[in-house]
Amino acid sequence: MTRETIAAPGGPSRPAGRDDAPTPPLRPGGYDPGDYAPLVVHSAEEAGVSALLLMGVLHNEAYKPHHPLLERLWHWWKPEASFGIANMHQATFEDVRRAHGLTGRWEDLRDDPAFAVRAAALHLKDLDRRLPERHVRRYSRDELLALGYNAGERNMRAFARGVPPGPMARSYLRRLRANRRRSARALAAVAGPDTPVSRAVTTRPASVDRANGA
Repeated sequence: MTRETIAAPGGPSRPAGRDDAPTPPLRPGGYDPGDYAPLVVHSAEEAGVSALLLMGVLHNEAYKPHHPLLERLWHWWKPEASFGIANMHQATFEDVRRAHGLTGRWEDLRDDPAFAVRAAALHLKDLDRRLPERHVRRYSRDELLALGYNAGERNMRAFARGVPPGPMARSYLRRLRANRRRSARALAAVAGPDTPVSRAVTTRPASVDRANGA
């Protein structure tokens, strides 16, 4: 992976790579996606996607342990399992790798949280390109992108046309909305006051008012 830089608010730039990202804890219950807020902000800006969306995806994908050892054991038991703190499947990663010329391997997602966050941001960017500008008003664009991350591009486009999501997709959307304030608070600590991210802590998305729970 090519090492990049993260500009810390009010401080010097520093290289973005696995050395800057904490390893997810081995102890169950000790993992907090908010620990990766600087990487989320940087990767979202690089990809041109919403940092709040990207952090929301990390929160939604925090349902299983992400320590590299535990992911190896999980993969041994379930070979088709996803890797990394953003839970990316191999086929999806290969699409992202080819589209953006990534040099890392799918297996690197499990050991390098910074690479996993970057790959997730680029995948959301690709989904955004494929999502029609016009879609049903029940969901915000970011909510549809999150559904695409979870259920795939074809289902995302169907939901955008008004096809009702199934139980798993509805659950994913409910969790995304429930985690919104938590995600925004984690990002506000990095982005600083009076930014779009920090204002999102107190702003209720219109889609939640229109559809209380999809």
